Amino acid sequence: MYPTEVTKLIYCSRTVPEIEKVIEELRKLLNYYEKQSGEKIQFLALALSSRKNLCIHPEVSSQRFGKEVDGKCRSLTASHIRMQHSSNPAVPICQFYEEFDLHGKQVPLTSGIYNLDDLKVYGKQKGWCPYFLARYSILHANIIVYSYHYLLDPKIADLVSKELSRKSVVVFDEAHNIDNVCIDSMSVNITRRMLDQCQNNIETIQKTIQHIKETDAAKLKEEYRQLVEGLKEAHIARETDVYLANPVLPDEILQESVPGNIRTAEHFVGFMKRFVEYLKSRLRVHHVVAENPPSFLKDVFDKVCIERKPLRFCSERLRSLLQTLEIADLSNFSPIILVSNFATLVSTYAKGFTIIMEPFDDKTPTIINPVLHFSCMDPSIAIKPVFERFQSVIITSGTLSPLDMYPKILDFRPVIMATFTMTLSRTCLCPLIVGRGNDQVTISSKFETREDIAVIRNYGNLLLEMSAVVPDGIVSFFTSYHYMENIVASWYEQGILENIQRNKLIFIETQDAAETSVALEKYQEACENGRGAILLSVARGKVSEGIDFVHHYGRAVIMFGVPYVYTQSRILKARLEYTRDQFQIRENDFLTFDAMRHAAQCVGRVIRGKTDYGLMIFADKRFARADKRGKLPRWIQEHITDSNLNLTVDEAAQIAKYFLRQMAQPFQQEDQLGLSLLSLDQLESEEILSRIQQISHQV
Repeated sequence: MYPTEVTKLIYCSRTVPEIEKVIEELRKLLNYYEKQSGEKIQFLALALSSRKNLCIHPEVSSQRFGKEVDGKCRSLTASHIRMQHSSNPAVPICQFYEEFDLHGKQVPLTSGIYNLDDLKVYGKQKGWCPYFLARYSILHANIIVYSYHYLLDPKIADLVSKELSRKSVVVFDEAHNIDNVCIDSMSVNITRRMLDQCQNNIETIQKTIQHIKETDAAKLKEEYRQLVEGLKEAHIARETDVYLANPVLPDEILQESVPGNIRTAEHFVGFMKRFVEYLKSRLRVHHVVAENPPSFLKDVFDKVCIERKPLRFCSERLRSLLQTLEIADLSNFSPIILVSNFATLVSTYAKGFTIIMEPFDDKTPTIINPVLHFSCMDPSIAIKPVFERFQSVIITSGTLSPLDMYPKILDFRPVIMATFTMTLSRTCLCPLIVGRGNDQVTISSKFETREDIAVIRNYGNLLLEMSAVVPDGIVSFFTSYHYMENIVASWYEQGILENIQRNKLIFIETQDAAETSVALEKYQEACENGRGAILLSVARGKVSEGIDFVHHYGRAVIMFGVPYVYTQSRILKARLEYTRDQFQIRENDFLTFDAMRHAAQCVGRVIRGKTDYGLMIFADKRFARADKRGKLPRWIQEHITDSNLNLTVDEAAQIAKYFLRQMAQPFQQEDQLGLSLLSLDQLESEEILSRIQQISHQV
């Protein structure tokens, strides 16, 4: 069944650079369209991001973190602050929002293509707030480009995407990790420190309630009256007010009145106090405890007599209370908001979730730091409303492989499933699987051999050989930060690093985002000035996802080992068990699928266009196995020849030399015509049209 009409395209991507890239491509397309047709078309497309990326208020935008920007913004734009300003002009407000509220809503955004900077420039010209302008304009825009979370996270989707029409078409781009995004949006982690902060929040709320009782008791009575009538929606928050969206999905939210024992403000605060005390007692664990939501709820009832129903209303009730108390800056109240979200989630979903209490954090296994993980194990829970609500949903990525795994884990029946190759006029990618060193020792990041000095030496020799052969930039990926640190330390002791640095400079990705940004900047500088550089980074890290190594920034990518996820994680074990029982996917199949999609994502950084070229080196014998190789995307698989399956370091260096010599030959745009690039005449020719017809029939 195909849509009869498309009113809007909602294009979701993962990072801000990817969102900007989509907008620029759209701009080119529209310019070409207008040039060909000779008429200006009425078309509005815009990017939407957080306040942090769109705010132009000098004081608010100078804040470093997104939560601080949100809090400061609300403290200048909340309706009660604006009312106070009307009686006392000394109360600060946001002039940009006031201007937008006064004039911006009457005048729709003029047609055009707007990225985040364009919106900020437009906002400065008009004196309007770009964030609220974008939020307001998405209702009549033809194309919206924003992050996954605006659709998949119920808390944000309820705020931003609630009114988008059913006839919209949703595209999730770069969707190879969509299951993890779904799971993260429905999961909550609670630490002991957070519960201490939560108690401080409760005390602050208690004092505020006391103050309001003394100064304006009618306000609390009015709230109580509304809660008795169950008019949750009567308290419709204006767009700038503290608006805590419900963490559960729309169809799970109850439309009945709030239970009597949490209706008055004092009763609710007492209720939350008891619940927080209960959580603190549960976090005094000395060994790991795992249980499902029903058994957790039974224990809550047995220990502190808290029933399931009032827990379900926690986030709604807190939202109502914070609004009544006129608390504008929410940044300090995130602990209690998180606990109330947990209360609502744990009492709403009986299946698809697990609760794991651990006495230690994985990163610091010797320091007692208890954590309660409320972990979602079923990604289909978060994406289900998107499938039900919009007429067409497209999930796409260059590394979406194997395709049949995604319908299983997201629990849907696809109308169309298609995989495409790349049309290339020359073989510009060269995947090699290096399985042995020159001493014939098998190389692998397998747990049993990863400490083996011969394996580490061979990995070092591979990087040394490649640094001598490959011009400009080389990006290498390790399976984890810990593994990378051990190997680099060992290379240093063996003198391998010193030899590599004679050929190229070395930069290392760390867990600190600021340090990594500096390393990336300097890496690109070294590639620019011809010195050449090597970037050592980690699969699943910052570099492996949103960063492109175009042309000379990446002429080779080396994947040291198969990037399996840390399999001792209890949350992962619970998810694997659930996936096996629910979707009949064996643990090993899922782990291999997950490792290969990340490996493909890493090596895919090297080819960023049809004129680009690069080597993809898989340095682990296990990549040669059919079950691993078969899970790589088709466009990589078809370039792996049998002769390149189990190479030594020297053989790989020889093949790399030959390949790079071929690629260095002159290559003009004309060479691509008819193959990977079509002129207008070719596009309209019978032969090409029939080829396109054939491909669409295969789909």
